[in-house]
Amino acid sequence: MERWKGRVALVTGASVGIGAAVARALVQHGMKVVGCARSVDKIEKLAAECQSAGYPGVLIPYKCDLSNEEEILSMFSAIKTLHQGVDVCINNAGLARPEPLLSGKTEGWRMMIDVNVMAVSICTREVYRSMKERNIDDGHIININSMNGHSVVPQSVVHFYSATKYAVTALTEGLRQELREAKTHIRATCISPGLVETGFAFKLHDNDPERAAATYESIRCLKAEDMANAVIYVLSAPPHVQIGDIQMRPTEQIS
Repeated sequence: MERWKGRVALVTGASVGIGAAVARALVQHGMKVVGCARSVDKIEKLAAECQSAGYPGVLIPYKCDLSNEEEILSMFSAIKTLHQGVDVCINNAGLARPEPLLSGKTEGWRMMIDVNVMAVSICTREVYRSMKERNIDDGHIININSMNGHSVVPQSVVHFYSATKYAVTALTEGLRQELREAKTHIRATCISPGLVETGFAFKLHDNDPERAAATYESIRCLKAEDMANAVIYVLSAPPHVQIGDIQMRPTEQIS
């Protein structure tokens, strides 16, 4: 990770869960991390914690609604002005709404497409532009995917979510191919976890907190820190090694 010291990383959805753990880990390794979310209160608190802990990097909170392209473009413009550009992008922000294919609300489907697919694509395009403008040839784009992007489980409430994550699988491989065609050494990776103990299930089952809690009580789940370790592993690989996808589940998880 030595070569990433002082470089700029963007982490989307950095206020809680996986995003917060990844942001902390990158700051611990000396990176300048722009952490964005719709609400920055928790990122500001995390930034203060990182500073008091004496971590060599710095966390910069940025308020951005990733379902709004204008806000994303404005964020990249601000990063360019203040920090030159982005060298590492962690497309972490994602959400699931309990909207089955036969009875789901269009609004919920659209929300998942906007954040899980469109925001990932827009951020990726803008990060690539940022790298090209500065002749950065060793950048890295990491998409936080899901095991739901590799198999469809028999749970109707996650079927549309699963479709958006299958899109992330395709987008990551498509990105890798386009980066090769462009003759760059910029790398693309996705990390696909199974059950991670975060607030994710509580947002999915927001009308049924008992069901959400049961999701995490049935087995020993992955922790957000396990995901952060996977990100560090990917970034630490030598420049000639590209890790395409890490699929990781809790040992006790069946599907």
